[in-house]
Amino acid sequence: MDVLNFFCRTREGKKRLEERRSRLFRIAYSWSHNAALADDLVQETLTKAMQKSSQLRDQKAGDAWLFTVMSNCYRDHFRRSKPTDEFEEGDLINEQTPETETSRHQIVKHVRAAIAALAEGQRQVITLVDLEGFSYVEVAEILNVPIGTVMSRLCRARRALKERILHDSKKNTEVAESRIRRVR
Repeated sequence: MDVLNFFCRTREGKKRLEERRSRLFRIAYSWSHNAALADDLVQETLTKAMQKSSQLRDQKAGDAWLFTVMSNCYRDHFRRSKPTDEFEEGDLINEQTPETETSRHQIVKHVRAAIAALAEGQRQVITLVDLEGFSYVEVAEILNVPIGTVMSRLCRARRALKERILHDSKKNTEVAESRIRRVR
C-alpha cells in the first residue's frame, strides 16, 4: 500500500496529509509569493504524487520525495508559462558581420590617423565641427579665434583629410595587389 493512499484512508493519515499540504503550501508560497499559484502547485503536486506513488521506493523518504515532486511542478509551471516570441526569418539576419565590423574599424583607424596628422588648429576645428557638431560661431568662441579663421582652418583640414585618406587608400590597394601577385 502506498503512502498517500494510506494517508487518505485513515483519520491519522488524513491529518498527516493535511500537515504535508500545509508545509507544501508554505514552501510553494515562499517560492512564488503568490497564494493562488502556491495553491495550484500544491494541488498539482498532490495529484502527481498520487498518480506516481508507486515510484516511491523508500517510505521513510516520503517527505523528500513529495517536495521533489513539487519542485518539478514549480519548474514545469515556469517552463510552460515562459513567453515565446514570434519571429520572422528575416529577423534573424544581422547586417553586422565580422567583415563589416573589421572594415568599419579600419576606416575609423585611418580617419583617426589622418586627423592626428593635421596641424593642431585644423585638428581642433574639424573635431569640434564635424565630430562634435558645434556651429562655426560656437567653435570661434571656444577657440577664441575669428569665425573666418574657423572657416579657413576647416576648409584646409577637410581638404588635407580627404587627400590623406585617398592617398592611404590608394597605397593600401597597391600593397594588397602586390601581395596577391606574390601569392600567385
